[in-house]
Amino acid sequence: MITDKEFTLRLIRQLSQALEKLILDKPEESLMQKELDFDSLMRDIFKMSFTEISSKTKEEIIEIVNERQERDHKDYYEMLGNLFYFKGKTEDNKDFLDKGKTFYELYLQTSGIFALPVINRISEIKKALE
Repeated sequence: MITDKEFTLRLIRQLSQALEKLILDKPEESLMQKELDFDSLMRDIFKMSFTEISSKTKEEIIEIVNERQERDHKDYYEMLGNLFYFKGKTEDNKDFLDKGKTFYELYLQTSGIFALPVINRISEIKKALE
């Protein structure tokens, strides 16, 4: 039996993988950017729309993540980093890019993983924010 937490974690990982493919410009034919409904996915994961979550400060979003199980924080931070990086680049939104940088840094800290693509994105975001 799949619990609500397991379902949410699976959604987070699927969204993160889908965003990763979009970031790398390698979307599968079955996954078109238009079909990726951020609002419904954010409602399933955070019980609020993307507009609502993106209007929150980084600290408020971190607090929301901290309310989840600690072992899942890395998955949340990776997904949020991918989400805000992707939305920041496509909408040319520096606030989203700044949030993406923060969540990528938190992902690296919580996961303990050396992820060169994430490190490169952080560098790219830093240059864009200058």
